[in-house]
Order: sequence, then structure tokens, then C-alpha cells
Amino acid sequence: MATKNNVVAFQYPRLTKENYDKWSLIMKTVLGAQGFWENVEKGYTEHDVAVMLNQSQKEASQNERKKDKNALMVIHQGLDDDMFKKVANATSSKQAWDTLQKFFEGVSRVKKVRLQNLRGEFKKLEMLDKKSISDYFGRVLNIVNQMKRLGESMQDCRVVEKILHSVNSDFNHVVVVIEELNKDLESMTIDELSGSLQAHEQ
Repeated sequence: MATKNNVVAFQYPRLTKENYDKWSLIMKTVLGAQGFWENVEKGYTEHDVAVMLNQSQKEASQNERKKDKNALMVIHQGLDDDMFKKVANATSSKQAWDTLQKFFEGVSRVKKVRLQNLRGEFKKLEMLDKKSISDYFGRVLNIVNQMKRLGESMQDCRVVEKILHSVNSDFNHVVVVIEELNKDLESMTIDELSGSLQAHEQ
């Protein structure tokens, strides 16, 4: 939180493409603390000007409208320029919130499908004959890095085991030696395995 003249200024969390779940939880708390979350959750509907309201109803309607605009303002405070464009046309806090939710649910589904495809590619990886170790490592790490960017936990030992079990037959005896010398493959790094296999290749 920033301070100015001894007054604490609250810093709203900034929404990014990677932190929607955390951002939405914090913003729900912030909106709730300010008494605005109910407006976001249930929505606010403008009354038809033709509908006759008594003074009490008019005041209640104006109060709800003000709270909704304040809620919308709070949501805007947590967005950068790119994210703001997605809700720029929203006229209520609920509309803005639902728009962001649908967008990130769609992004999440696409990520899940892409990650599932990459898992399949990783499982099917095999070293082609007449290809170098460095070429094969490049193929493996390209897929591994894509999986990591999508949130997959990829420990070195998982990649090491995959490579050892998928190099071509020219490296069979080297694989046996490596596995004998490294009973606990969890302690072997990808770089160490690459060095060992490339040393044999030369």
C-alpha cells in the first residue's frame, strides 16, 4: 500500500493472463468489504423511466445504481489497458465481472486441451535413427518447455527417464551403464544426461 500525507492508499490487485483465480478471490473480498459484492453477484437493472416510483423507491434505486457504479469502478481499478478493453462496453458491474469470467474460462479450456495434446506428444516421443542426441534433446525440451508454460509440473527425473527409455538402439548399452551408475535417477539432471549421451556419440 502506498501512503500520501499519512493516508494509506489501497493498491488494487492487477489482473493478468495468469492470475485470474487469485485476482477474482481477492477482488471478491475487496468488493464485499466495501459492500458492493451483492451488486456484482445479483446484478443491477435500471428502472424504466416510465415506471412510477415513490420517493422511497427512487432513493433506493439511486442508491443501488450508485453502488453498482462504484463496484464497476473498483473492477476497473484492477485492470490494465488490455483487460479494460474487454469490459469497456459493460454498463454494470455484473456484466463486466461475467465478461471477464467467461473470457478466462475459455482461456482455461484452451490451455487444458493444448496441455493434453502436449502430454500425448511427450508420451510418443522417440529418437529417430540418424538423428543426433542434441537434436533429440531439442525436440524433447521444446515440448517440455511448452508444457511448463501451461502449468505442468515437469521434474528433471521425469524428463531423464523419458529420454533414457526413448533413445534409439545405438545407445542401449550406454543407458544400461547410466542406470547402473545412477540408481536414483531423481538426482540426475537433464544437462548431466545430455553430456553423458553426447560423450558416447562422439
